[in-house]
Amino acid sequence: MKPFRYELAENAEGAVATMVRPGAAYLAGGTNLVDLMKLGVTAPDLIVDVSDLPYREVETFEGGGLRIGALVTNSELATHPVIRTKYPAVSEALLAGASGQLRNRATVGGNLLQRTRCRYFQDLTKACNKRIPGAGCDARDGEHHDLAILGASPQCIATNPSDLAVALAMVDASVQYIGPHGPAAISVHDLFRRPGDRPDRDTNLPPGSLITAVVLPDCAMAAGSRYRKVRDRASFAFAAGSVAAALDVRDGVVHDVRLAWGAVAHLPWRAWAAERALRGAPATPESFQRAAEEELTAAKPLRDNGYKVPLLRNLTVGLLREMTP
Repeated sequence: MKPFRYELAENAEGAVATMVRPGAAYLAGGTNLVDLMKLGVTAPDLIVDVSDLPYREVETFEGGGLRIGALVTNSELATHPVIRTKYPAVSEALLAGASGQLRNRATVGGNLLQRTRCRYFQDLTKACNKRIPGAGCDARDGEHHDLAILGASPQCIATNPSDLAVALAMVDASVQYIGPHGPAAISVHDLFRRPGDRPDRDTNLPPGSLITAVVLPDCAMAAGSRYRKVRDRASFAFAAGSVAAALDVRDGVVHDVRLAWGAVAHLPWRAWAAERALRGAPATPESFQRAAEEELTAAKPLRDNGYKVPLLRNLTVGLLREMTP
């Protein structure tokens, strides 16, 4: 591992000012950054430790919704009584995401900013446009069975690894941060980027920005939400496909629905087309299947990941059937 300097941040503004220096990186739980440093994928000259900053509270709003500090651990959030009652899909996503030991260290802010687990990104002997822009993408003709089928580009087919981000996309969360020009907020839908011709950029945050909180809006539907994940092995692993869903059925008709998919794109994939197809439709397996297929018309699978198309369709239909009263 390359030698580096270490600074413990005393306040957020100072941390952001420090991060404008080239080669600096934030450290909170360290469950992703330290791994990448060991692999040589990232080699910061300066580590800015933000773990002592005051972003460890979950604050409930009087009118509904809540604000989650960026340094709240995944374990703390997964077991929080308000999350388990009003946003169970968020809790289920966190519990499906990693072992207890990792959840005890990983933070909410760090979870959203974790880098892809694409093996070509993590292997310095392989060409990867996300790691080195312009290097090429060996994944396209290589081992890509777990990579993207939606929203990819010729430059990159990596997937976003976050389970939490999928549940947050389903409930229309927003992200608060402090950037070089002060405090700001961004929708979780706008936080992440499609790869395009700049796959090295994962988010739309200004350089050096520090996430301070995630805000969940009041959402009555979310109280019945669910998260379902399929992975290659029974123990903890990154998803081959996942679905976060909330469903409001009245008199046998879908009044409202929210769907987000994971492990299929560079970002948590909100299934807007499927939602439009379902609203006002009968709450039947046939309707659920047609809606999922409507969303999947945009899929562009490669040689070895076409299985994700029926996987996401069946996963969505199965979960919505379970949620139908």
